[in-house]
Amino acid sequence: MASAPQLNSTTTSDELVPYYANNIKDKVVLTTGTSPGGLGAYFVQTIAKAGPAWLILAGRDSKKAQETEAAIAASNPEVKVRFLKLDLESLQSVREAAAEVNAWSDIAAIDVIVNNAGITDYEYRLTVDGFERHLAANHLGHFLLTNLIMDKVLPSTGPRVINVTSEAHRLSPFRFRDYNFDSGKTYHGLRAYGQSKSANMLMAISLAEKLGKRGLLAFSVQPGPVFTNILARLDLPKFYEDVVEIDRYFGNDEAFTTRTGGLKTLEQGTATHVFAAFDPNLAAHNGAYLLDCHVANPFNDSIKPWATSPVEAEKLWRLSEELVGQKFSY
Repeated sequence: MASAPQLNSTTTSDELVPYYANNIKDKVVLTTGTSPGGLGAYFVQTIAKAGPAWLILAGRDSKKAQETEAAIAASNPEVKVRFLKLDLESLQSVREAAAEVNAWSDIAAIDVIVNNAGITDYEYRLTVDGFERHLAANHLGHFLLTNLIMDKVLPSTGPRVINVTSEAHRLSPFRFRDYNFDSGKTYHGLRAYGQSKSANMLMAISLAEKLGKRGLLAFSVQPGPVFTNILARLDLPKFYEDVVEIDRYFGNDEAFTTRTGGLKTLEQGTATHVFAAFDPNLAAHNGAYLLDCHVANPFNDSIKPWATSPVEAEKLWRLSEELVGQKFSY
């Protein structure tokens, strides 16, 4: 095993992969959102160096997946890669993808699910199922997929589910009475994004509570500020102005604090993905919110109680079951 790296905000996934190589080797890892230039693509490309058995790339665009597959082959041509067609904004697509996974006879178990895919959009849009787009793509699709393939996950000797969230969860609690933003009347893109990121954290808490007794570990991961494809599509001056306005609305400390420091690199942004997926010492912290390669302090001002409450988590689980039209009894 490589010597232990320092675990902090500057740690890179390239430093962690050799350290966790024995934990990564021969694992089957399913990752959503692996388009080139994003966190998911860099994550799978980097862990490929340690010899996982399979890397499953789940997404809408097979051509983009092929680009990521080429990067994986450059890291380690021995790793087997499979594309899973998945549109998280369509419950039908999610069900079809789950049925395909469950039918794979050559993959008996999935060791790690990394629910990495995410969108942000200033325009109010509904999916084909009638859900606000962030809610569907960032939460409901992952909720349904994860639960539908759970029988593939639990047979693993060390099953894990990783939900990629964001510090932006501070921008909105889950809006139980108005999750669809009153047909757009109460909509703001960042609040919709914040609601979905709070949901990612709450889902991890529920999975840990419901399935921890069966060996499942679940965590939410905050990569930090990384210039990915999402940020590249935004009007950044307006984005930061809106963030401050929402933080002031909620009385969040961030709106009244001058912050220094720039964006993380992809190497730094994916470090906590690797830590969450493969660190062997996290069992005592099942359901936790992780950032900068450590378990976050829940008393930190930037971590909001609405995203760490087991009561909110159970409320969201029940609502999510209702919205996807299926109960999952564990």
